[in-house]
Amino acid sequence: MKLYARGRLAAVAGLAAVLGLAAAAVPAAGAPAAPAALDGSAAGATAASALHGATSRAGASARPSARATAPTDSVAGARARSQRSLVRQDVGGPELASPGVVVHYPAKGAIPLPQIPASAYVIADAKTGQVLAAKDAHGLFQPASTLKVLTAVTLIPLLNPDATVLTSTDAAQTEEFDVGLVAGRRYKVSDLFKAILLISANDAAVALTEATGSLAKGMALINAEARHLQAYDVVAKVPNGLPADGQVESAYDEALIARQALATPAFMKYDSTHIAQFRISPQTVVSLVNQNRLLTDYPGGIGGKIGWTVAAEATYVGMARRHGVTLIVTLLHCTALQEITAAEKLLNWGFAMDGKVRPAGELVRPLPARTKSAARAASASAAKLPVVPLATGAGAIILVLLGAGWFGLRRRRSAVRAAASAAPSSQDPPQGD
Repeated sequence: MKLYARGRLAAVAGLAAVLGLAAAAVPAAGAPAAPAALDGSAAGATAASALHGATSRAGASARPSARATAPTDSVAGARARSQRSLVRQDVGGPELASPGVVVHYPAKGAIPLPQIPASAYVIADAKTGQVLAAKDAHGLFQPASTLKVLTAVTLIPLLNPDATVLTSTDAAQTEEFDVGLVAGRRYKVSDLFKAILLISANDAAVALTEATGSLAKGMALINAEARHLQAYDVVAKVPNGLPADGQVESAYDEALIARQALATPAFMKYDSTHIAQFRISPQTVVSLVNQNRLLTDYPGGIGGKIGWTVAAEATYVGMARRHGVTLIVTLLHCTALQEITAAEKLLNWGFAMDGKVRPAGELVRPLPARTKSAARAASASAAKLPVVPLATGAGAIILVLLGAGWFGLRRRRSAVRAAASAAPSSQDPPQGD
């Protein structure tokens, strides 16, 4: 499913939610979302349902059969595309606002981009930040389990790897695929990180997020980290990427998050582990075998994360290094079972053309640490926002929302689809040598 951000519509939806009209509002996919409280409220029940009522892929046995055709957008996505007034973000460069393929081939020696069965992708140089090529870089799609990369990048610096986490009933009952956590038992933080990055354990992601104090607090921190990375397309509702209303991510933002993962040694250590042992109980130990075959099948593969749900299709984040060059590839809404093969094709192209193509854009740097702290504080405050009576508080809320919208517009430039589509780029290489 593909969703688009609408600036004014996002503000209206946010206002409606605050005034108690969220049920009638259109989801504001492109705006930061207030984290859901899971302590018995109606909103908490909805979020808990999203945690327990959907599935994500953990192994080959759970993967759907491959299809010969590339995925198509849903009816909702087609309806969104029909809105000609849609505005697209252009963080990282105005050309990245284009919904099509953006690449600038050299005059000679061009290698054409491979055909990729995905609705969106980015291939970028991690060191220079240059985006070598992209397709619908800021298009909003469901991330599936690739969202766990953001969860891990957020929580690894906050949690002591040698500490233990008490498993809640909610975490233990998270819908498969999981590692099999038992409610009331304690598990080592480092083991839980291996579980989410090696086998995509959904229960482990919930347990780690709850270790921040509560699931709501953890989700606030995760969304705040996305803002710190300037991944403004991200709206995270649950930590494991299971389907949740309004939860979206873009291929561009996944590349920003992957770049941060590369700069986090503990993440790369967990993520590149081929096999690990996990003790579920004193009598039961299971083996965790890394699902990312890029590590074993692709020369230079150093990390990544797979994802899949029915709605999201296949999603993927991959990282590879050759001769001192590190590339990041991200794919969203890809044909099932084709995501790693497609990533390998893009990586091959990227290693061949890095330094030869003119960049289509750039991966922006994270915000300064002080701004990061302020973003986290704001997200934490949003989680504790008191209920304001409609008659007395509506005016103040409107002013706050309008002010936040003005600031958001100052923080990011937007491009109209028509203007972006007119940018000089072509998927076809020039004729010649």
